[in-house]
Amino acid sequence: MREKVTIIEPEVLMTDSNNQAVSKKRVCAYCRVSTELEEQQKSFDAQVSDFQQRIQENPNWEFVGIFADRGISGTQAKKRVQFQQMILACKTGKVDLILTKSISRFARNVVDCVETVRNLKEVGVEVHFEKENLYTFDSKAEFLLTILASIAQEESRNISENSTWGIRKRMKDGVAVVNCSRFLGYDKDENDNLIINPEEAKIVQRIFSEYLEGKGCGKIGKELEQDGIKTVTGCSRWAETTIKGILMNEKYYGKLLLQKTVTVHFSTHKRVDNNNLASIYCAENNHEPIVSKEIWDRVQAERERRFKLTGGKNSNKAKYLQRYPFSGKLICGHCGETLKRRHWNTGTASERIVWQCITYIQRKASFCPTKAVGEATIEAAFVEVYNQVIQDKSSFFDEFFKIISRTLEKSDKKSDFSRLSKKINALEKELKELIKMRTQKQIDDACFNVEADERKQKLHELIEKRDKLADSQISLVEQNLKMERIKAVIHDNSNPLTEFDPHLFQTIIEKVIIHSPIEFTFCFQGGVQIKVDAEKYHDGRKMKKSKK
Repeated sequence: MREKVTIIEPEVLMTDSNNQAVSKKRVCAYCRVSTELEEQQKSFDAQVSDFQQRIQENPNWEFVGIFADRGISGTQAKKRVQFQQMILACKTGKVDLILTKSISRFARNVVDCVETVRNLKEVGVEVHFEKENLYTFDSKAEFLLTILASIAQEESRNISENSTWGIRKRMKDGVAVVNCSRFLGYDKDENDNLIINPEEAKIVQRIFSEYLEGKGCGKIGKELEQDGIKTVTGCSRWAETTIKGILMNEKYYGKLLLQKTVTVHFSTHKRVDNNNLASIYCAENNHEPIVSKEIWDRVQAERERRFKLTGGKNSNKAKYLQRYPFSGKLICGHCGETLKRRHWNTGTASERIVWQCITYIQRKASFCPTKAVGEATIEAAFVEVYNQVIQDKSSFFDEFFKIISRTLEKSDKKSDFSRLSKKINALEKELKELIKMRTQKQIDDACFNVEADERKQKLHELIEKRDKLADSQISLVEQNLKMERIKAVIHDNSNPLTEFDPHLFQTIIEKVIIHSPIEFTFCFQGGVQIKVDAEKYHDGRKMKKSKK
């Protein structure tokens, strides 16, 4: 006869990080609220107080601490600092049991929730979800946890969609959905309308003005720092990206453009540019502008000009282009490249600053014959040219009007634009009709290809003509704006120059074509060009005279 089998249950031993046995279960709690609303903060404080009291009153438990995240979404565990600290404490053997109010407080992402619970199980840590009365060491826990976490995730998705719908409804109604605490120049009134903050608006106007004077984003930022001016968030340092963002923001001229970026997925909160992913809401003249539309357009044109000068790259070359008044504006008359500033004979009596063609520097004279031109020569030539302009303003502006008239003659005015648009629309309708006929098998493929190719070719030619016409009209407007700008500058600086003015040069000169060390063409903003023989200012001649 067999003897009775005695079952010896395993003794559950709890150990610390040094593998030493401990007598009490080490317990912590995790609390979280997703917003800073007063009601949720009260709930948060109640959770913390209740957990702390219960753990400390239980004689079999040792209180480890409360890990709490305030005003943080539960969809991404990696962004919850306290949550991550709690997991680290568990992995280092400091916790045996985690108490939390519910699955939705612990995580709203199914993958994060299940994976975290599994990892905790591996290190001997149990989680108790009070609302669901679920202990993760239970054999059925993972199955139930997956279902309940899925429900919590779906709830999070619904909340996100409802919030998004509300925001988009406000956008559609023309409400400025803008965080003014991070928006320099504007505040909001009681009706959520944008109103100008006068002190901040002066900073915005200064940034736009200095950019048009030729300064780069980095230089503008450094000068703001030197003047002790802080960013909208109270930071002492002005990043180049901050200045660039201000210069590109259409809200500063009164236009409201909403939903320029969209959230890809509610669980990741990642935002991307809205490239045809959702509606964009646009309201012209929505609020009082800080800068005029004319100034904003000029800044965008200047940004494009500088971008092209760098070869379409945002590199160190872009920063170099703004270092000196002549940077990026001196163009070789032979090869079209820009000129680079160089020091000759440094530390000697014959030391001077010159500008040399980049092609000449890199490939020598066999590729470009342009010789170096002295900086002092260009400065003196500009002083002479400017003084000529203010002495004979009428001739100067007459030339402006001639350029505009020539542009008008080439553009054939708005009637041609309308006529071309009608022809394009007619051809597009014919193409659609051909496609419909082929779909309904009223025309064979060979015939369709011949007819469609003919229309596509003609359509392409007409669109090119219309685009050129549109460009000429835009060019005409830009030239008018530049002429008005230069008129204002000349009016404000009507006295003859006695020395070179770098800001004046940057404002009115688009480029200087260098034909030789003594022959330049000054190209003003708007198209007027004045050719100069600067032989009398040539550094080399001056040096020879001084030797005599």
